Amino acid sequence: PELADIEALASAFFWDFGAEIVVEKVADNLHVLFGVGGNIAVSLGADGVFIVDDQFPQVMPKIKAAIADLGGDNIDFAVTTHWHFDHAEGNNVFGPSGAQIIAQENSRYMMLNPQPINLSFIVYPQQPYPLEAVPEITYKNSMNLHLNGDRIELYHFGHAHTTGDSAVYLRDSNVLHMGDVFNMTGPPFIDADNGGSIDGIIQFCEEVLKVVNDETIVVPGHGPISTTQDLQTYIDMLIVVRDRIRSQIDEGKNLEEILASDPTKEWRDKFGEGPFIQGVVDRAYAGMTK
Repeated sequence: PELADIEALASAFFWDFGAEIVVEKVADNLHVLFGVGGNIAVSLGADGVFIVDDQFPQVMPKIKAAIADLGGDNIDFAVTTHWHFDHAEGNNVFGPSGAQIIAQENSRYMMLNPQPINLSFIVYPQQPYPLEAVPEITYKNSMNLHLNGDRIELYHFGHAHTTGDSAVYLRDSNVLHMGDVFNMTGPPFIDADNGGSIDGIIQFCEEVLKVVNDETIVVPGHGPISTTQDLQTYIDMLIVVRDRIRSQIDEGKNLEEILASDPTKEWRDKFGEGPFIQGVVDRAYAGMTK
C-alpha cells in the first residue's frame, strides 16, 4: 500500500474538515461530540473540563466552540484512548495550552516514535508527537480519576486495536468510551503492525463487559451512541470472522484464498463495501500469521 498524507486519508475516509460538530447529551454534565475522526466525550463540572480523545487540529476551532457552548473553557484533562491520528492529534492544541494528557503507557511510547500505521489499503506515516502533546500521566493496567463528581476508571486489557488502548468508564454517569476497540461504522481496524490482533479485541471487549452493566451507555470510537448489547453483537461477529479465518489458515490457505471466501459477508451486507471490510480480514490474517 502507498503512503498517505492527511489529505489522502481524509479523502479515503470521506472526512470533511469543514463539517459541523454534532453534540449529543448522554448524562448530566456529559456530552459526546461527533465530528471528523473519533468520538469525543466531554465532562463538565467543578473540576473543569475532562475529555476523552480530541480528533484533529483542523477542527479544533469548532470543537472549542462546541465545548464553550456547553459552558466549558480550557481543557483541563484529556484522556487519549490510543495514539492514532484521528483520536490524538488534537493533543497538539490542548497539550501546549495546559491540558494534562493521560494514556496507557504503551501509547506514550508509540507517540514518542515514528509509527507507520498500515491500514491495508494505505499506510499513514505517523510521526512522533511534540513532547507537549504526549501523555504526561500514564498507567499500566488500570487507574482511577475523581473529577466532576464522577469516578472515572481507565482500563487496559492487553493488546487489542493497538498495543496501548484504554477503555474509559465514567461509573457514576454509567457511560463507557471504548476508543477504537469498538466501532459502530463497520468492522474494526486491527493495527496488526503495532500490536493489534482480532483475538485481543475480542478479549478486551469481553473483559470490559465484566466491568459495566446492562444499562451502561456505550460510546464507540466511531458511530452512534450504543448499548452493551451492541457491544456483545460486535463481539459475536468478531468471533465468527476470527474462526472463519483461523480455520482456513489451519488448512494452509493464503490471504487471497481467505479473502475470496468472503469471511466478513455479514458486515458487508450491513455496512456496504468500504475499505475496512477487506481490511479487517487482511489485518486479522497479518496478526494471526506473525
